[in-house]
Amino acid sequence: MMAAQRRGLNDAVTRMWSFVAPAYDLPFLQRWVYRPPHNEVIAQLRAHGSRRIADIACGTGILSDRIERELHPDEIYGVDMSDGMLNQARARSGRVRWLRAPAEQLPFDDGTLDAVVTTSAFHFFDQPAALREFHRVLRAGGLVAVSALSTRQPRLQVPSANRWKPQHNASPAETRALFEEAGFAVSDQHRIRRPAWARIVSDLITVGTKR
Repeated sequence: MMAAQRRGLNDAVTRMWSFVAPAYDLPFLQRWVYRPPHNEVIAQLRAHGSRRIADIACGTGILSDRIERELHPDEIYGVDMSDGMLNQARARSGRVRWLRAPAEQLPFDDGTLDAVVTTSAFHFFDQPAALREFHRVLRAGGLVAVSALSTRQPRLQVPSANRWKPQHNASPAETRALFEEAGFAVSDQHRIRRPAWARIVSDLITVGTKR
């Protein structure tokens, strides 16, 4: 029953993002909402020296394209479930390999990637399943960097009984526990740096390496 509910919610979220894909690239959204976590992720990838990278829930491909242009990895994959998003991503870049797949079932062999990243989407995933899958596809010492909505007020947390129905904005402590349970050693966790007036967007980046 839970698996069927999860699939239904995934399908609903996917249809929603296909519908809103044309608005996703609006400059003000990209500059003030999405660029700050993208900057953080690129800094982590650069420091790690990752050469084979997958951007999960890549949307219209802005981050994947930046990774390709700024870091010049050997392989960069943009993975998403929305055909609308992927259509725009393919028009953006022919150098990124665009793939359609859910975060919980990635189309990569075990231990083949140096880094897996995701921004502004983790709250929609089945979080334990997605992290287990990230762990599976990474080599030993591989990097995972997750930026996601995370409320600053514990009383605003969705009750645990309602997790991932349809989204769950995990607390910092909960996110850290999820990483560790999946087999990652957490190396960094902090709020995304934003201008004071933009901090209504309360997101957290958590970074780990595969043990």
